[in-house]
Amino acid sequence: MEDSIFTKIINGEIPSHKIYEDELVIAFLDIHPINTGHTLVVPKSQVEFMWDLDD
Repeated sequence: MEDSIFTKIINGEIPSHKIYEDELVIAFLDIHPINTGHTLVVPKSQVEFMWDLDD
């Protein structure tokens, strides 16, 4: 599977304004926010479908 834009952000290949990070997730500001402070929280493991994530 090719790296997604989120994987590239996690790996530091694409710059981001990180709000939070731990071993499972990363949270960063959206580059096109609907509202000020719009934050995305994404898992660090790349899967094709959301339901493929571990509980």
